[in-house]
Amino acid sequence: MDKAFAAGLKQLIVIPATLLAIVTSASAALAQNKLYSPIPLSNSTEFSDSLSDKDIPTGQGGFARDYTVKLEKGDNLAVDLSSESFDSIITLLAPDGSTLAENDDGPDGSSNSLLFTRIVETGTYVIRVRSFGETGVGAFKLKVTKLQPIK
Repeated sequence: MDKAFAAGLKQLIVIPATLLAIVTSASAALAQNKLYSPIPLSNSTEFSDSLSDKDIPTGQGGFARDYTVKLEKGDNLAVDLSSESFDSIITLLAPDGSTLAENDDGPDGSSNSLLFTRIVETGTYVIRVRSFGETGVGAFKLKVTKLQPIK
């Protein structure tokens, strides 16, 4: 086979394959963004919701549901999570995705969760509700409160 012909054939194969890879990656990224959409919260809110097997898989057999909240530097935050259906864990993720704080069992000895923290950076934070272990799904109550500083 002629070297020039082989080089031309290689370009004909490589360019469409590269374009296909780019289009496939872009489509996957768009689909992933549509699948993950945390629920926005106001700064102080209390509500009931439900954790199900349709939520985010944790990789440990359980599921998680995420909520976003905008917080300011210096805010004092209290997050209270209770459920009669599962052993709850509450996690606060910083704007960069790192775990800022987490609580498994509340101070009352129950399997409910209570988390207090002071915010050191203004941004959008993620409050993650999840269950301890593999079997936790069901109804829960979440209360997010910005506490007033003592003057």
